[in-house]
Amino acid sequence: MAVLLSVMAACGGQGARPAPSASPPVSPSSSPAPTEAALVPPAADPIAALPANLRPRVPRFAPPPPATKVTLPTNGTAAWLSRIPTDQKVAFITIDDGWDKNPLALKLFQAANVPITLFLEVNAISDNPAYFAQLRTAGATIQNHTISHPVLKGRSYAFQKHEICGGADQLAKLYGDRPTLFRPPGGAHDTTTLRAAHDCGMKAAFFWKEATNKGKVFYQEEHVVKPGDIILMHFRPRFVDDFLAVLNAIHQAGLTPARLEDYIP
Repeated sequence: MAVLLSVMAACGGQGARPAPSASPPVSPSSSPAPTEAALVPPAADPIAALPANLRPRVPRFAPPPPATKVTLPTNGTAAWLSRIPTDQKVAFITIDDGWDKNPLALKLFQAANVPITLFLEVNAISDNPAYFAQLRTAGATIQNHTISHPVLKGRSYAFQKHEICGGADQLAKLYGDRPTLFRPPGGAHDTTTLRAAHDCGMKAAFFWKEATNKGKVFYQEEHVVKPGDIILMHFRPRFVDDFLAVLNAIHQAGLTPARLEDYIP
């Protein structure tokens, strides 16, 4: 438990994020939905579009295999997963929040050419929602991480439902698709969280098995990414190093990145 808490503090807790925005939640009138016409097309050679020092650091992956669906609960709660139960040689890249918007992210996503799930906090993206619309053109999907990133565990059902439903609703207004997957801030949750998430239309909520910060991967179990592992990143100042560290950890384990959404019925 001490190891797990230290990993959460270093890689997933609230202390590593900026203070929540004091502005009201983003609305469609103040932040119009980005259109496909406004998105940046990928370069003809995505690897060549990167700075020369980054090109050798991007590994190549085989396509992921056809997904095997998980079984979801039928008791009125969202599933809780830190690893997809599969023997397939796949791992899952997930990125939280959205505060730091590195200009190289789009080129990195295009060069890597792998599926990525973004768990976005509404307050964190409200200054530039179009940035994340661009990332969708390079293989990213957008899922729910609340409106304002509070610790949900121990809070009332009404409070948790407001944050979870509100996050999904506002992301739907911005990007057209309503999220069906959820990550509670810092991974902190209780039975009320999973019930509220289900009632907000979330099929599953997620923890992680590995996390990264400042270019280093932190492991909860053995010092290797295992089949089905969910890996946590954040949009932080060392985003480039973090993303490349995750790609190479997956590659060194003999795995390939797969789309988390494909495994959820």
